[in-house]
Amino acid sequence: MLNVHQLTKTYSGNPAPSVDNLTLDIEEGQIYGFIGPNGAGKSTTIKCMTGIVGFESGSVSVCGVNLRDDPIAAKKLIGYVSDDHVLYEGLTGVEFVNFICDVFDVPSALREERLDKYLDLFALRDAIGKQIKSYSHGMKQKLNIIGALIHEPKVWILDEPMTGLDPKSSYNLKKLMREHADKGNCVFFSSHVLDVVEKVCDKVGIIDAGKLVADCTLAELKAQGLDSSLEELFLKITDGTASGEREPYEESAAEHENGLKDGGAE
Repeated sequence: MLNVHQLTKTYSGNPAPSVDNLTLDIEEGQIYGFIGPNGAGKSTTIKCMTGIVGFESGSVSVCGVNLRDDPIAAKKLIGYVSDDHVLYEGLTGVEFVNFICDVFDVPSALREERLDKYLDLFALRDAIGKQIKSYSHGMKQKLNIIGALIHEPKVWILDEPMTGLDPKSSYNLKKLMREHADKGNCVFFSSHVLDVVEKVCDKVGIIDAGKLVADCTLAELKAQGLDSSLEELFLKITDGTASGEREPYEESAAEHENGLKDGGAE
């Protein structure tokens, strides 16, 4: 359902690719965990997959739709939760959700039914009529999640979605992820909380210095003699980064801007 083939992305001013010849295949019914050290290329990979930044080589396909050939059709199949939610804070919560529904052509009857469900799951019923600028960080994250799920896309791409969520909302989001995958869809889930990744994901990819260094189920990892927790496996596989031997590359604001100019508005 989500195919990334030989993806390479290099930011101006940085000689090494942030994502280097990366290939991933996420199948229907899967929750795929994507993990790596800071600066490993996780967020850049996600920005390329969602069409936020361009890339110099490789391809991304969503349910068979090539992102470069038909970016609008591909993006309509994606629900994306970013790691730094950006919301229109002058709108009320319900105005924001209706705006997203308009963008994705969600019928009025369906949007009301779905919003009603999510307001209870994420305890936002009392706040949905208020301006977003009055929301706490956690409330903004919940609204961001609702905006990404309201059109029920085939592919959910979630970048640190549980940051700021209370325990009940985190639990409900994990249930939604499993339910979504079990319907024949897929979830691409990036997180630094390895315990959560270990519990909810069917398959895990580990990226380090822009390269995919592991892509398998936890059972397959452990079959290689690494019979330990995902946290211990992660530290062994990314040995050197974990011990501080390599300084992680952090994308600067200027390089982010260059990435957008490189073709982000597909």
